[in-house]
Amino acid sequence: MQPHAHDHDGADDAICRHAHDHRNHAAEALARAEQLCRERGLRLTPIRRKALEALHADHRPVGAYDLADRISPAGGRRLAPISIYRALDFLVEQGFVHRLSSRNAYIACLHGHGADEVVAFLICEACGGVDEDSSPAMKKAVAAIAQTRQFSPSHQVVEIVGRCEHCRSVQG
Repeated sequence: MQPHAHDHDGADDAICRHAHDHRNHAAEALARAEQLCRERGLRLTPIRRKALEALHADHRPVGAYDLADRISPAGGRRLAPISIYRALDFLVEQGFVHRLSSRNAYIACLHGHGADEVVAFLICEACGGVDEDSSPAMKKAVAAIAQTRQFSPSHQVVEIVGRCEHCRSVQG
C-alpha cells in the first residue's frame, strides 16, 4: 500500500473526493456494468466480477499482482496472472475499468461515459487517490489538437499528477 497523507477510513472521507466518490458510487457502477454485459450479450464471469468489485473497493490504482492477491481464495492458490490480465483486458475493453499507464495499474470507472470520451485522471502523489473527469470542453480541445496534427487517436486519456484538495489542506 502506498504511503498516504490521510486516513481514508475515518471522518476525513467527507472531504476526500476520490474516496467519497468510490464509496458512494461503486454499487451503481457495478450494477451498470452488469446491465451493460446483459445488453451486450457478454458474461461477467466470477473472476471478472471479483476483479471489478475489488477495484471498486479502492480509490487508488491497483496493480494486477496486487489484484490477484485480493481476489484469490483465502488460504488457496493465487490466481494465475494470465487469468487476472484476461479479466482486466475484458473490463478495460468494456469501459468498466481504466488502465493508468503512468502507474501500470487499474482503477474502476465510476462514470458511464462512452469509449470515445476524453478522460482526465487527477492522480494525487500524496495519498494515491484518483479523481476521474471528462468534459465537452476537454474533448473539443483534444480533438482540435489531434485535427491540427492530422492525428487519429484510438485512446484518449490524460494523466495529471499533483496533490488533491484534501492532501493540500491537511499538509498546510
